[in-house]
Amino acid sequence: MAVVDTARAHAQAVLRVRGLARAAAVLPAAVAVVLLAGRFTGRIGAPGAADAAGWDAARWAVCAVAALTLLVAGLTARALRRAVPPRTPAVPLDRAEAPELYRLIDELADRLAVPAPSAVALTPDCDSWLEDLPQARRTAAARPPKGAPGAPAPVLVIGSPFLWWMRAGELRALLAPVVAGTAASADPEIAAARRFLRSLDACLDSGGGTAPGLGGGTLAAPPRPPRGGPAALADRVVRRIVRRLLGACRGHSAELERSVASWASEQARTVDYGLRIAAQEQVGLAYAGWDRLLTRVALPAWRLGRHPAHLNAGVVSALTELSRRDRLADGYGSRLGDRPACDLLEEPGTVDRAVSRLAAELFFGRPAAGAWHELEWVDYPAEAVDAGWRAGAAALQTALDRLAPQARPGAPTLTRLLGRLAEGDGELLAAALAAQLARTTAPAPLLEPDRSGRDLLVEHVTAMVCCAAVDTAGGAPGLDWLDGPVLLLGGVRRTDLAGPVAQAVEQGQDGPLRAWLDAADVRLEKPVRL
Repeated sequence: MAVVDTARAHAQAVLRVRGLARAAAVLPAAVAVVLLAGRFTGRIGAPGAADAAGWDAARWAVCAVAALTLLVAGLTARALRRAVPPRTPAVPLDRAEAPELYRLIDELADRLAVPAPSAVALTPDCDSWLEDLPQARRTAAARPPKGAPGAPAPVLVIGSPFLWWMRAGELRALLAPVVAGTAASADPEIAAARRFLRSLDACLDSGGGTAPGLGGGTLAAPPRPPRGGPAALADRVVRRIVRRLLGACRGHSAELERSVASWASEQARTVDYGLRIAAQEQVGLAYAGWDRLLTRVALPAWRLGRHPAHLNAGVVSALTELSRRDRLADGYGSRLGDRPACDLLEEPGTVDRAVSRLAAELFFGRPAAGAWHELEWVDYPAEAVDAGWRAGAAALQTALDRLAPQARPGAPTLTRLLGRLAEGDGELLAAALAAQLARTTAPAPLLEPDRSGRDLLVEHVTAMVCCAAVDTAGGAPGLDWLDGPVLLLGGVRRTDLAGPVAQAVEQGQDGPLRAWLDAADVRLEKPVRL
């Protein structure tokens, strides 16, 4: 229990900082009250005394300082009270939607002798943690915490890919140290210290906002519009005070969380410790598969305003495919015979839809069309791959027209495109394309790095070649779970197109690409259907 005592000691240190701040705020007022009382009772600076003038000046000065201090303290208290702590985007999961999952978590809490989480929520991320979600707590039917009456237990937030990729036993082992942390959340002093720290963080975030992101990203309240005059000065003063308080608490806050994590990990060693080691291996694999599915598969669909409805089922397909291809993944496929954790949900498909929609809004934002259209995996090749290629070819055609204005737009043919590349116009075309996409395409900074104009040109030339192959050579759009959109010729995935396209774009050498097109029976002179 030494670790628990250490955590509680750091929580008390944070609360002492809060207490000292309050004391500093009321101290000038207390001194002013003493001086005023002394004046009225005649004990300090009585009228007619030799030192009366000096004491009167001191009283006025102290009263002015007290009024100013109380004003600043009131503004700071109001800012802390109004600050909205960051919330984790998550899909609440009621007990009726997952009775077996709740039962597993309740049994786990009983075995660990800690309060059960008050509710469960799913987030499109590869992580799990405890979080205070008041709305979910009000709607959940949770057991009263043990040993801490009146102190509500936190909500257990689970990364949705874990439920679909993990087996039920692996999920139980993986959640053990997380659930063990509810004991610290039920401690009144630790809970009070955390609330104070969250208020300080939220007070600073409200001025600039925080962006969602992977790895437990949060969404804060939208930033307030900038103000001027006395209001701006008050804001600067309040933010400076909050920064000082955070600076004074930073070391204790870090040690508090480190102690809590250490205690929870030690407590969880009694539950499925051997299985947890094996489950941890799956965490890294799930993260890699989830990240690749989002960037290679989901992102092309999101750009078209379509969101795949079953991302979590997709990550299982992606990781299963990886287990077939990669020798390092040997043995992962054999796990699939055990019961998946998603079987603990009553309607896995419905939950997957809700989480997939949240993932689209969280990682991409609002689509250009203004509303999302749900996409099933069976429709992905036609509605995402082919449509994406057509959109890319159309953007490239517009860039070609802007580069060489004519009385009427030129025909969208590969002959025209390859001719411009062979003439050495790749740099000009890349710049025109990049400028056009900057005006018309919303970036997805959470999922992809900035791409150069040349990279964009390679991607769009590839799209136009694929369109031509579909239109004239019997090609077909396809979906690869690890690589996303692919071109199928004769039912076989073609992986040899990237090199010839890169040579044509970067070096102006269109010979290899023309040879590839000729071997695939692609007609260069026929206009591509945009």
